Amino acid sequence: MPESAQHREPRAYVAFVGIGLAAGLLSGMFGVGGGAVIVPLLVLLAGFDQRRAAGTSLAAIVPTAGIGVISYATLGQVAWVPAVILAAGAIVGAQIGARLLPKVSQTVLRWGFVGFLLAVIVSLFLLVPSRDAVFEIGWLNALALVGLGLGTGVVSGLIGVGGGIIVVPFLMFVFGASDLTAKGTSLLMMIPAALSGTFGNLRTGNVELVPAVIIGAAACTTTALGAWFATLVDPGTANALFAVFLVVIATQMAIKAVRGRRSR
Repeated sequence: MPESAQHREPRAYVAFVGIGLAAGLLSGMFGVGGGAVIVPLLVLLAGFDQRRAAGTSLAAIVPTAGIGVISYATLGQVAWVPAVILAAGAIVGAQIGARLLPKVSQTVLRWGFVGFLLAVIVSLFLLVPSRDAVFEIGWLNALALVGLGLGTGVVSGLIGVGGGIIVVPFLMFVFGASDLTAKGTSLLMMIPAALSGTFGNLRTGNVELVPAVIIGAAACTTTALGAWFATLVDPGTANALFAVFLVVIATQMAIKAVRGRRSR
């Protein structure tokens, strides 16, 4: 059980700041909201259960993604129309995910999160990011973007990620966007989706606002730095390093899931 706000120790607030700094850096580098960092670290370092961590993460993602969009927009790496289309589907999907969140068991959520991370790890080695690709959009692509946004929104509401880990690989591999455009577009798309999911989670009591504000504020200080690194670091090397990090997180979450099942 997570500590209550009244009895939370000072080290918990230090952990929130550290989580935010790490999430902001990775958010800027990889075009994700930071939920892949925030959720497992809230569980592992701050004693949150999976539901509360997911809801708190979504709230923290909003300001983080906003700073990321500004950073990528200054580089001309945001596809505005596709982002709006993705967001339209994601807003609906996030509400569905938020409503499902209280009905899914802790063990199922943990294993689902592990499976999600493993799929991301595989995609990082399958995709070869290109800085020269052009993002072309037509009617079929627009419909596909709505579907992608809907699915991403459901995952966002359930797992607490802004959806960038899903959207960025899809935009590069399926829609032919460059890696930087995919990241900037992803960050813009996830702002309304995260807001939608957060409102849904507030209704079900799955958000701790003080940790969310601390994490989000800390993340904003490093997001622009991460976006700058993204333009300098070789895409293949960055993918490999991120994959190693996700392996560690997935392993830790799997251990939690096994222990949780045994304690029943």
